[in-house]
Amino acid sequence: MAEQEQKKDFKHIVRIANSDLKGEKKLQSALRGIKGINFMLANFACVTSNIDGKKQVGTLTDDEIKKIDAIIQDPLKSGAPKWMINRRKSPEDGEDKHLLSADLIFTRDNDIKQMRKIKSYRGIRHSSGLPTRGQRTKSNFRRNKGKVSIGVKRKAGAKSGK
Repeated sequence: MAEQEQKKDFKHIVRIANSDLKGEKKLQSALRGIKGINFMLANFACVTSNIDGKKQVGTLTDDEIKKIDAIIQDPLKSGAPKWMINRRKSPEDGEDKHLLSADLIFTRDNDIKQMRKIKSYRGIRHSSGLPTRGQRTKSNFRRNKGKVSIGVKRKAGAKSGK
């Protein structure tokens, strides 16, 4: 009898932080499927809300879903350390924020556009399609550069040495 009640209450899709999560997945791994949430933040949300991270998402009650959603939307208010959030000291307003999904993509793209506009070193590297964090490029990053071909090109009639 109790099993039938659980099957009735089971939700196949649960909406948390404007993302649809599969009800069959465990809570921690499902939360990591949301862009902007890493292992540490998913673990923090489970521990803070006193919900087992190995529990299936579909078995969560509405109150538990609201708790987790509130923690994920504003982790600083829930007591998360500042190093855990993904946008500290935002250049626009100087505040610490945690961005999720579409907001994260939009903000990152705007940051790159701003770097290109002011022609900073990183902006120029982004424009050229080169690595921006100081990696060497002699042997790595040798593809997808547009029309520039690198390497040896064989003649049309040449056969391979096999």
